[in-house]
Amino acid sequence: MAKKDDSPRKLIAENRRARFEYLIEETLEAGVQLVGTEVKSLRSGRANIAESYASAEKGELWLINATIPEYPPAGQFNHEPRRPRKLLVRSRELKKLVGAVEREGRTLVPLKLYFNDRGIAKVEIALAKGKKAHDKRAATKDRDWKRQQARLMRDRG
Repeated sequence: MAKKDDSPRKLIAENRRARFEYLIEETLEAGVQLVGTEVKSLRSGRANIAESYASAEKGELWLINATIPEYPPAGQFNHEPRRPRKLLVRSRELKKLVGAVEREGRTLVPLKLYFNDRGIAKVEIALAKGKKAHDKRAATKDRDWKRQQARLMRDRG
């Protein structure tokens, strides 16, 4: 039985800024409800989830502000690039996420958008807590120190 990380995934978009801005507590894989031209556009590897977030509205989970550009060959039958997209999660998971967001002030942030091994578009959502400015400075300091250590070790042999 293969681990989840071993499965072949075609990464479409990644929100690298989210790991800097937020403290990731828990991740969850969710399906994305798309129209045909959105899938075609994603297959060509074009999407942006850097400024997006997930929101629970009317008992459903939505991906807000994600950009999937229009697919040029579709012509007049294209989709709206920044429309809200429904995320498909189990009701038990949705209740848990909504509870954490409402009670504890957490945020739902998309980390990755990818095709799984079956070719289905998925988004990895994180239940996250915003970092304070001093936490971000400490993370930057640690990252710079690790880079400098690696440079020193490489130079010395």
